[in-house]
Amino acid sequence: MLNRFANVAMLCVAALTIVLNATAGTLNLSTELVASGFENPIFVTAPPGDNTRLLVLEQESGRIMLIKNGTRVNEPFLDIDNRVGDGGGEQGLLGLAFHPDYATNRLFFVNYTDNQGNTKIERYKARSNFDSAKRNSRKLILRVNQPFSNHNGGMIAFGPNDGYLYIGMGDGGGANDGQNNAQRLSELLGKFLRIDVDHGLPYTIPSGNPFIGGVNTRDEIWSYGWRNPWRWSFDRETGDLWAGDVGQDAIEEVDFQPADSDGGENYGWKIAEGFSCRGGSGSCGDDPGLTPPILDYSHFFGSTVVGGYVYRGTAIAPLEGVYIFADFGRARFWILTYDGNDVQGFTEITDDLDPPGSARINKPSSFGEDASGELYICDHDDGEIYKIISE
Repeated sequence: MLNRFANVAMLCVAALTIVLNATAGTLNLSTELVASGFENPIFVTAPPGDNTRLLVLEQESGRIMLIKNGTRVNEPFLDIDNRVGDGGGEQGLLGLAFHPDYATNRLFFVNYTDNQGNTKIERYKARSNFDSAKRNSRKLILRVNQPFSNHNGGMIAFGPNDGYLYIGMGDGGGANDGQNNAQRLSELLGKFLRIDVDHGLPYTIPSGNPFIGGVNTRDEIWSYGWRNPWRWSFDRETGDLWAGDVGQDAIEEVDFQPADSDGGENYGWKIAEGFSCRGGSGSCGDDPGLTPPILDYSHFFGSTVVGGYVYRGTAIAPLEGVYIFADFGRARFWILTYDGNDVQGFTEITDDLDPPGSARINKPSSFGEDASGELYICDHDDGEIYKIISE
């Protein structure tokens, strides 16, 4: 068991290896190729309740591609290439969220950076066959100016317990958050936002948002102090929020917000990075004004954390309730559990998820869930989608 304030880089590597091997051996995990031929896949997801379809976002092409009954469909589900900026790097088509009532209202939302490099959240409507979307159904929900090309966040998702749309925003980019966006409550950058897209256009503010009516604060803000929450998720069973916040030069971190939170947490950037202070007061890990991560790791272990999911499928019983995440830069995978106080079973499973034969997952850009809670991995540079399976 690891204390929640322990830095992974401080662990004894030899002892850790013994624990990892013992735990990994009980899971019998593997991966299988689902589909290939995608251009820089950045996210994979499924409509709620639909076990026949997976949707894949292509970062730079501005297309959402469809996998139906296990077969890749050549015609895009949605193509908004003319609206999506082609700056590459951390820009492009970045997020997709289906409305909880998608089966009846056919509404879904996308997050992308436009031709000027700014973030846009838009709503679209699928056609009645659910195999393609109407491009002319576009409604602008939110636009956020981006001062730099990086740290755009990108993930969007509906809260399983409240039905509100959550938006993860990076700090706007550049080094060291020079504009201090993550700590300024007058800015949407470096925040998680929570909005109600069901009552009024483009949206209304949920009454429980923590900074409503504050002086020089934005009502949309749910939490703050984020550097670049590139990939994050809700536990579909408990409603807890898990996030990987990408670090700068030294430390990556995994953050947690319990489902019963009232919001308003400060996750520390740029006062802290992981458990380490960056010139701020207090010890950071114990500072009562900050919410520390549940785990961090140094760049000795990886360089770009990719937040994952708590497994809630049915095909891999030993993985039930276990959180899986990755590192994009080093193509490494880990699992852990968290009881609200302590991290347990922190285990590397990179070798377990190595595909059969000569194939390899080289750049894991994102995880995703299907309608049944089974987990998938996007291999960004190789254009492949893999499913996590039991051997």
